[in-house]
Amino acid sequence: MRIGVIGAGAVGGALAALLDRAGHDVEVAARGDTLTAIRTRGLRLSGAWGDHVARLDSGGVLSRGAEFAIVATKAQDSADAIRANAALLRGIPVLVVQNGLTSLSESAPLLPRSDVVGGLALFAASLTAPGEVTITTGGSLYVGGGEHDTPARFVVGVLAPVIPTTLVADFEGAQWTKLVINQINALPAITGLSAQTVIATPALRRILVHSMREAVRTGRAAGARFAEVQGLTRRRLRAFTALPDWAAQFLPLAMARSMGVTPNPGSTLQSIRRGVATEIDHLNGAVVATAERLGRQAPVNRSLVELVHEVERSHRFLTPDEVVARIPLD
Repeated sequence: MRIGVIGAGAVGGALAALLDRAGHDVEVAARGDTLTAIRTRGLRLSGAWGDHVARLDSGGVLSRGAEFAIVATKAQDSADAIRANAALLRGIPVLVVQNGLTSLSESAPLLPRSDVVGGLALFAASLTAPGEVTITTGGSLYVGGGEHDTPARFVVGVLAPVIPTTLVADFEGAQWTKLVINQINALPAITGLSAQTVIATPALRRILVHSMREAVRTGRAAGARFAEVQGLTRRRLRAFTALPDWAAQFLPLAMARSMGVTPNPGSTLQSIRRGVATEIDHLNGAVVATAERLGRQAPVNRSLVELVHEVERSHRFLTPDEVVARIPLD
């Protein structure tokens, strides 16, 4: 099948390489050093799902018709990327794989003649160098749609043979559950530490617990039902918000165990290391924005957003003690 992949970072690069390995005819749209690397030496995949070098057609935009396309840019880049490729996306199924809550609401209006399907990546991938992707922890790709949703089932049919893929009827609920999981991104970006090290540091782990609780409480106030993602259910999240701090730590500790021993930087720290804008405003910032819309507060998430932007500007990571001093908890 002819497949176009827009965005060849950690997630898009992993999907493009896996689809190429499965025999699909894949073209990628990338930019900068990543595009140069793919053209020069191919797109290199390593880690939990094996090694593969994908020799792909590539350019700044897609150049030929496809039967299916994947948009896997950062959330803040998706609208421009879709507009730049709109002519070749018209009339085909398009999977938008992004963090945050707005992937479908912002993408679908830009592609009125296409079937736009939402996706969530629950595997951990690192862009270790331009054009080089390492899978640090295997996982699933969640695709939004019910059993009778033809476009979603088409997407699952294409992707399931190359990556574990789960169809989820309540995609908004799945986005909220992923948003809770994605709370792990901010503290590594602020400190320069891996997600595992952050969770192993008691003071940082306590901040993480509070930010995750804010996300759950904000989502519940907004009416989100929290679809099951990676075994994290609505009932478990509700219990998580009711437990004392010492008991609630079971959730981040379980997350750390699932990551394994390979240091996981998280996508936000990867962006900072590459000197590109993070999508923190679509992660913790989505919690803050939703809380404000409801007349509520999310002070821990607000502080985390501010500190990530501070690190982006200053290029200086904070020590755990500095973070604790800047984010006082009740």
